[in-house]
This record gives sequence, structure tokens and C-alpha cells, in this order.
Amino acid sequence: MVDNLTQPSDAAGPFDRLKALLPARLRGAPVVPVVRLSGVIGAVTPLRPGLTLAGVAKMLERAFSMRNAKAVALVINSPGGSPVQSRQIYLRIRQLAAEKKLPVLVFVEDVAASGGYMIACAGDEIFCDPSSIIGSIGVVGGSFGLQELIKKIGIERRLYTAGEHKAMLDPFLPENPDDVARLKKIQREIHALFISLVKESRTTRLKGADDLLFTGEYWAGDSAVTLGLADAIGDLRGVLRARFGDKVATPVVAPAAGLLSGLLGRRAAGAGSLGATGLGWAGMAEELISAVETRSIWARFGF
Repeated sequence: MVDNLTQPSDAAGPFDRLKALLPARLRGAPVVPVVRLSGVIGAVTPLRPGLTLAGVAKMLERAFSMRNAKAVALVINSPGGSPVQSRQIYLRIRQLAAEKKLPVLVFVEDVAASGGYMIACAGDEIFCDPSSIIGSIGVVGGSFGLQELIKKIGIERRLYTAGEHKAMLDPFLPENPDDVARLKKIQREIHALFISLVKESRTTRLKGADDLLFTGEYWAGDSAVTLGLADAIGDLRGVLRARFGDKVATPVVAPAAGLLSGLLGRRAAGAGSLGATGLGWAGMAEELISAVETRSIWARFGF
């Protein structure tokens, strides 16, 4: 007689079938949430929003709070931008990692340069592609000199200030060497903070001399690994499966979209009409300049 209570060990009971319908993070499988940080850093314009702490904070909170998370993966593709926003995003990632006691694994796509590399330093480990561009640890600023142009087209510049240096670096005035010296002093201070952050984050893994690593130069992936700016060549799927098993779940934590994002005031770039943004045609010149500046930032790294 066959014992009706005996079942093959691999047979799926009702509980197992129900469990199979649940998301991986609710089945007890290892989970590594993925957050993508892509684009120029800083508030650009309403139609071309950049990476800011305000824009990514909720995504980071959700990723670090996810059930069964074994680590958090950051996918970075950024040529840099605002040093303030870069550092604030870096600090928030490190704060959450310490609070939740989770390691942070960074995966560089095309570029992690300048402020993009500063954010990458929030990772306990940095992985990249052999063709990734990494580094550019420096500070850059620029403007245009338009004083001769406005003379040629018959425009008179009228500027009223209170404060000796309030009009410093005005593009419609001739360049003042004293103003340039003040700007360079500020840049040196910001550069020193950047260098300190990289050294604190990468510690003994850095293999190059300061006068090589911190000149603003950048390198492809293999060289970046040799210099200690990154830890290894690797892609997200391959590294996470090797470390956490083939069953690892990698849910992408995306920003709010649709109606919710509109209510929160974070419309997607280019969404809606010009009238809906409140810019009208008067804002098109600013948007065009923003697009050119954004393109020039990417172009510095061949993209």
C-alpha cells in the first residue's frame, strides 16, 4: 500500500506554489537593488534637469530600505557637473550605507568623471568596462568674452552694483586679472576637497602619485584599475551573480513617473509643452545654451 502522506521531496506543495508567485525579495532570495545615476550633475534648467540630491534622495532611500537587500548597486554614467551636488549625493550614499550596514557596489558605464567620479567614490568597490572613462579629478570653469561683440552690434552695457566685486567675471566686461586670481583660488580650495575625498575613499588602493592622479587627467578602464581609481573590470550582472548566486534579484529603483512625478514637481525632461513649464518662448534661448553646455561637458570625454 502506498502511504498517502509520502510525497517526492521535489514536489511543490500549495505553499511552494504560492511562494513562487511572490517577488524574489519576498521569497527570501538575495536582493541587490540597482539605482541608475546618469547625466550632468546639478540643476540645469526646468526642461533639462540634472542629477541633484533632491532628485535622487527618495530612490536611494528606497534602495537601502529594500527587504532582503545584501548590497546596493549604483550604475553611474556622468561626466560631472556641480561639485556641491556631487558631494551631497556622495555623503547621502555613505550615510545610508552606514545606517543600513550594506555594502555599495558601483558599476561605471561610459563615464564616471569629475563629479561623476566623486559619486563613484561612495562605493565600497568600483567596477568598470575596459572602455569606461574614469578620473578627471579637478575643477573647471569657463565663460565667454562678449564685450567686443556688443560693441559691433551697437549695444551699450549698463550695469549697476553695490559691492566692489559684484560684477566679477561678467562676460560683457573686459577680463580683470584680479577676478581671475580670485576664481582660481576658489577652484584650488574645491580641488583640495575633491582630492581629500578621493584619498579618504580609496585609501591604500590608490597606486599613482598625486601629480598624476589629481591633474584632471582621465583614463580608460584598465588603466584606472591599475592606478587604483577602480577595483576591477566587471559588469553588473556578472559580478552580482558571481557574488550572490544565480538567483540574485536586481530590481531597478526608478524615479517617480507619470502623474506622481508631476504632483511632486519633477516632470521628465522634455515632457509637456512649453506653456506647461511656464517658460514660454522666452526660455528657449536659455534652453539652447543649456543644451550646448551639456553637450560640451560630454564631448570633453569623447561622447
